[in-house]
Amino acid sequence: MPIKNGTQYIERIDQQNLNLWYQGKRITGPYSKHPLFSGLMKTQAALYDLQCDPEYQAEMTYPSPLTGEPVGLSFLPPVHPDDIKKRKRMMDLWSAKHHGFLGRSPDYMNTALMSLYTAADILEEHNPAYANNLRNYYTYCRENDITLSHAFIQPFASKVSGQVDSLEDSITAKVIEVNEEGFIISGAFMMATQGVTCDEMLVFPTPTLYPLEEKNPYAFAFSIPNDLKGITFICRESNASESFYNHPLSARYEEMDTLVIFDRVLVPHDRMFYYGDENIGYRLFSDGNFHTHIGHQIVSRYIAKTEFFLGLVESLAHEQNVSFDANIIGQTAKIMTMLETFKALRIAAEEGAKQNQYGYYVPASSPLLASSILFPTFYLEMVDMIQRLGSSGIIMIPYEEDLSSEIGSYVYEYLHGLESTSKDRIALFRLAWELGAGSFGGRQSQFERFFFGNAQTVNFRMFNSYDNHEDYQQLIHDFLGIEKKETAEEMEEIEEVKENEQ
Repeated sequence: MPIKNGTQYIERIDQQNLNLWYQGKRITGPYSKHPLFSGLMKTQAALYDLQCDPEYQAEMTYPSPLTGEPVGLSFLPPVHPDDIKKRKRMMDLWSAKHHGFLGRSPDYMNTALMSLYTAADILEEHNPAYANNLRNYYTYCRENDITLSHAFIQPFASKVSGQVDSLEDSITAKVIEVNEEGFIISGAFMMATQGVTCDEMLVFPTPTLYPLEEKNPYAFAFSIPNDLKGITFICRESNASESFYNHPLSARYEEMDTLVIFDRVLVPHDRMFYYGDENIGYRLFSDGNFHTHIGHQIVSRYIAKTEFFLGLVESLAHEQNVSFDANIIGQTAKIMTMLETFKALRIAAEEGAKQNQYGYYVPASSPLLASSILFPTFYLEMVDMIQRLGSSGIIMIPYEEDLSSEIGSYVYEYLHGLESTSKDRIALFRLAWELGAGSFGGRQSQFERFFFGNAQTVNFRMFNSYDNHEDYQQLIHDFLGIEKKETAEEMEEIEEVKENEQ
């Protein structure tokens, strides 16, 4: 089938039978009816409905190379510079729908899979069967509009175990057996965001080095349906709510994160994308320009989220009658400046797109990396603005139920604004509370802080995106008339930095 609508998305997820646990109890479907997932699934369904809307379908889809039917544009590998701008328009439409609060909106993983697909040629030298597997899986996801999550990060104990324990004793995710049916996998992965509310999961861990001269059991990548035998999902504490008034954000955008356990899970041969050689895994990411393509999707989300914060700050300032206070104008101008910065960085990335060795166009990486360095810190600044501007108003906020109770008259009498009713004013401050003081906002802050890796990792990526460091040094030496010669030690330091990123 081509693109799916919201109803089809919900039906697919509800048909799954996961080994799913929350607070020590197993949860059974239908998941769209469960308060942990119902709000998010309605939001995701609205995204899928949007791509089927005749008004937007031409901007959100393209004809399938196989059937000519419409498929999701976020699957499109850019073979022309205009394709990158088409992808941007599609991602903007979805980002505007969820205001940047869905870190795992479907276009995120569609883009991730597309990037790996563009580098499938490197698998030919490793194992042609794996190259075919990756290409076929990409086609399967595109043609069936598969909703994907991913599992990349392993728990601390797993990482340590791979370094200090023997292969037999290690709890690091690994291939423990290969047989006629496929690969037997055991291990655990953290932060499978939306792991429950997707069709399938892409598993691609950073491999632990294996010193012996044979296939590295820790080096692999595959994708499988969520409900295979041996897979267990353990949910973190939920921030979900069923009240759009009391919890306007978490009732819509609470993406459950899960710990995923693989206990002797059979991965069929045709679902394995590489195995045994950690260098192939690194090359799939680098040659597929994974961080660049994903960065292009992420900056669209940054823009939508910054616009939302700008609207909230201006709304709070108006409600507090301080819109023209010099300090508030300064804060508002800062958000506007950063918003324009993210827009400009995206334009620079798109205009600087170049064709890679496989014939696909890739946005310029440095502007996108710059946005990924700027946004985490700036996001916390915007949260701080909300906290300061909201003041005690984001603490003393009754529930919607209070308004219709016998003490409702007190709420209406004492909590209205200069122009707003108590109900409208409370609604605004409940929104500010969710971002500035609630558990949903706390998770968002932590999520944004580490979304693209820790600060050191992101800085290394930015450093390595420039391959002409010596040119800038030479600029200064030429200006001062100094004859500069690169020392062997300096060259070694640059190479060491590049290795550290990996």
